[in-house]
Amino acid sequence: MNFLNLDYLKNGSEIQKRIHFVLEKHQIFDKLKEYNPILTGTFPININIEKSDLDIILESDDLIKAQDFIINEFQNEKDFEIHFCKMNGVDSLVCNFTIEEFPVELFAQNVPTKLQNAYRHMIIEYDILEQEGEEFRKQIINLKEKGWKTEPAFAELLGLKGNPYLELLNYKK
Repeated sequence: MNFLNLDYLKNGSEIQKRIHFVLEKHQIFDKLKEYNPILTGTFPININIEKSDLDIILESDDLIKAQDFIINEFQNEKDFEIHFCKMNGVDSLVCNFTIEEFPVELFAQNVPTKLQNAYRHMIIEYDILEQEGEEFRKQIINLKEKGWKTEPAFAELLGLKGNPYLELLNYKK
């Protein structure tokens, strides 16, 4: 599966088709193209729940410049918030807003998007879902609906011990 091009959404579930339409309509990825955006998280791999948001990771070697750009492009969107934080010791920029019915989270680091943990986790989770099948996917969704985060849910069902975020990165079937 090529998650680097949003076209896969056009052939997916009804909600994936809707996401593709909304992202295209609002030109979100066109606006963010210089930051190598990738849609990650639960929607691309079809384990979303009602509270899921559209996670879009970005890469930037200048987070201040990225912040200025994001503010300029998205500050008028509903529920707009932006802040800096450290994630696993890495300076990060996080922006949240809502486009139509979808909450959106932009997450930027000075790390290539394909090397960021959100993308790496999603690729591993996709492979696991392909191997384990539909019943496993339903069990993940069930745990998520009970309040579990995605990576701990996978770790629980796979019997992984320790930090689920790290263990999943090292997972080999």
